[in-house]
Amino acid sequence: MRPAVSGRTGARARVPNGAGPNGKGPVRRRGVAGRIFGALLGLVLLLALGGAAAGYAGYLHYASDLPGVDGLRHYQPRVMSRVYAGNGALMAELATERRIFVPYTAIPDLVKRAFVSAEDQNFWVHRGVDPVAIARAAITDISLVARGRRPIGASTITQQLAKNMVLGNEMSFSRKFKEALLAWRIEETLSKERILELYLNEIYLGQQSYGVAAAAQAYFNKSLDRLDVAEAAFLAALPKAPNNYNPTRFPDAARSRRDWVLDRMADDHAISPEQAAQAKTEPIVPASFRRPEIVQGADYFAEDVRRQLVDRFGADTTTQGGLMVRTTLDTDLQGAADRALRDGLLAYDRSHGGWRGPVGHLDANAATLRASWTTLLPQIARPPGMLPGWKLAVVLDESAADAKLGWLDRPADAPPGIAGVPRIFSLALGDTGWARPNRDGRMGPAPHRMSDIVQVGDVVMAEPAGAATVPLPGARGASALPAEKMLLRQIPQVQGALVSLDPRTGRVLALAGGWSYEMSQFDRATQANRQPGSSFKPIVFLTAMEQGISPSQRFLDAPFVLDMGAAGQWRPNDYEPEFLGPVPLRVALEKSLNLVTVRVAQKVGMEAVAQNAIAFHVVDNMPRVLPAALGAVDTTVLRMAGAYASLDEGGREVVPTMIDSVQDRDGHVLWRPAGTTCESCEGQVAQPPVLNDQRRSIADPDSVFQVVTMMQGVVQRGTGVPAGQGLKRPIAGKTGTSQDFNDAWFVGFTPDLVTAVWVGFDNPASLGDKETGGAVAAPIWHDFMAVALKNRPVLPFTPPPGVTLVASGNGALDAYKVGQEPGASTVAAMGDAGTPDSGVGPSTAASASTANALDTGMGGLY
Repeated sequence: MRPAVSGRTGARARVPNGAGPNGKGPVRRRGVAGRIFGALLGLVLLLALGGAAAGYAGYLHYASDLPGVDGLRHYQPRVMSRVYAGNGALMAELATERRIFVPYTAIPDLVKRAFVSAEDQNFWVHRGVDPVAIARAAITDISLVARGRRPIGASTITQQLAKNMVLGNEMSFSRKFKEALLAWRIEETLSKERILELYLNEIYLGQQSYGVAAAAQAYFNKSLDRLDVAEAAFLAALPKAPNNYNPTRFPDAARSRRDWVLDRMADDHAISPEQAAQAKTEPIVPASFRRPEIVQGADYFAEDVRRQLVDRFGADTTTQGGLMVRTTLDTDLQGAADRALRDGLLAYDRSHGGWRGPVGHLDANAATLRASWTTLLPQIARPPGMLPGWKLAVVLDESAADAKLGWLDRPADAPPGIAGVPRIFSLALGDTGWARPNRDGRMGPAPHRMSDIVQVGDVVMAEPAGAATVPLPGARGASALPAEKMLLRQIPQVQGALVSLDPRTGRVLALAGGWSYEMSQFDRATQANRQPGSSFKPIVFLTAMEQGISPSQRFLDAPFVLDMGAAGQWRPNDYEPEFLGPVPLRVALEKSLNLVTVRVAQKVGMEAVAQNAIAFHVVDNMPRVLPAALGAVDTTVLRMAGAYASLDEGGREVVPTMIDSVQDRDGHVLWRPAGTTCESCEGQVAQPPVLNDQRRSIADPDSVFQVVTMMQGVVQRGTGVPAGQGLKRPIAGKTGTSQDFNDAWFVGFTPDLVTAVWVGFDNPASLGDKETGGAVAAPIWHDFMAVALKNRPVLPFTPPPGVTLVASGNGALDAYKVGQEPGASTVAAMGDAGTPDSGVGPSTAASASTANALDTGMGGLY
């Protein structure tokens, strides 16, 4: 019998829900769930494998063209180069980015903690990418994107470093992926300290400042170690958006962001809550950064140095390599050069330029003008080239004898927005005799009343003549006191250049390239090619001396004709209309006789003259034609100074240089000029140094001394007398005046200083009848040298061994070589046919190329 069961007959026994017959687990339901779970697990694994494969493929794709990070181990940031004068004064800063590199150990901990708290709280623990920050940013970005705003980032300091230094600012997923990969690599390569050092020196913080040190200067005029908590927090607030947190333009936003950084620093225990609260009470007070004093007036010199550095080292190294450049500039002589040149140009302009009118005009009646001129005058722009001591002044009243000028007394270095104190000075008619009206280049009569020069409302340039200033009556409570004087000024149209150098070393001590660098950056000392006129003649006479001709040899001063075939005839003339007949060469150079010079060049040959001109670096090449002997070639003021320095040095090659040395950021010397060295100087105690002159000889020293002696006569008795008046020391030199009085030169020297001066218009035009080098350039040379030679000893020109000095009358001396008979002479260069005007003969008849060369100028005048 089967055992009895409970319940209805034949009913199964009750088992737990979902259990099998044995009560130990599900049967059908478990099978369905298992299959679903298995499918999901498989899908997840498949997606994971696919994602891993895709990620690995993406890694291979992006990692393949990632830049290497090994270079970061020895990375040198872009640092400005500095140019210094000979006395160590700062001349210029050359930079594309203003950055001051500070090593990690020199960055205060307060600054480090501020930036870590603001930009990357987990910097010291993550491996380049911060997953927690990424998740936090993703959640925030959902709501930002929904509102149409730009998503925030979660880049770590390492990622920012990768972006700033390697990848750039492109907004794309691929760039972010590369950034993360590169950050991982950087973390594997560099220490955390090195990463933070590079970041704090590379980050852009506004105000043209790169790095924390430059930013501390730009915003607070402080060094990093002088920053307080509030200031450090403000700098750390800037990386996100430097322009949006500018404390001058957006003070509220700047303060709010700074306070946020202070809270983060307190959360990170970088500062205490009390320190944070105290710092929040402090306002952000920017302090204008005052850059180091720059040598004034050396802009042309500094620009020439910059161009030389770019040519030698490239633009990147020049502006980003941290070079230390020591130049040859003498700041005192540079100031004297600027003053002498400007005074000379002003003197010429006053005698030839006339009054060209006011700078501007204020349209108002007299009553309105006196009440509102202090507001209207600042609206007139200061003309480029206006000297710092000059003022813009408005004519408030004028009578027959004088005018009242109102101007604002404001320091030249005052920051923008600082109003000047109103002043009133008088302009006297007696001080304006030079201001003849200039109408279309024609000079009018001298002014008889002030209305001939200015009208009420005219704005003019003027210079206070007295030290005292008097406020304007009725303006800001000023009292009516007697007015002081002003002198009328205007910027000359004529230009000029001056170069002075040490002939022993070629070091350029001063260089003035024009009236004002602000008005024109074109350097007329090094970039303007002008005809030297008769200042070229010493090269011709040197060639004659080298061929054995003596200073007492007579050449004919008489008409000369060059037959140029179809081009006609060339008939050079002397400046003076009289012909002197046979003339000693010394006298011919003193009087700058063209006809004698042409005959000398004919005798010695233009090929020999050209070779000397090239050897002395007057030119790189030149036409072998007789007009070139009179200076119908192109050269620069610097080249002429160098050529005369070689004469001063007895025929040794002198190459002008403006740079003493160039060092890299580590102090290693990269370049210095060749020349005189002192190999025995190091380690010498008891023995005097022995100088090794490495300069090559480019001319016979005896012949050079003969020419130098003749050039002393130019200054003592000839065309260069104005240059040497009152200097009371041996001076040699030569005037130069090109065709049609377009160029005026004086180049001269003492045994220890060479100076070249040029005056002319940028677009060649006549300086005026009889405006020769002796009349225009020599006075400028004299005024400069009077200052430059003041504390220098009086030195003679020493003849080489074997050269004899013989008096020849009127205080003149001639130098003779061994074998030359003092005073002996024959009449030379009478022409091939033996007549004074027979020309140069068929051997030097002009060809087509000669005729073309003559188109550029017919030679010098005086």
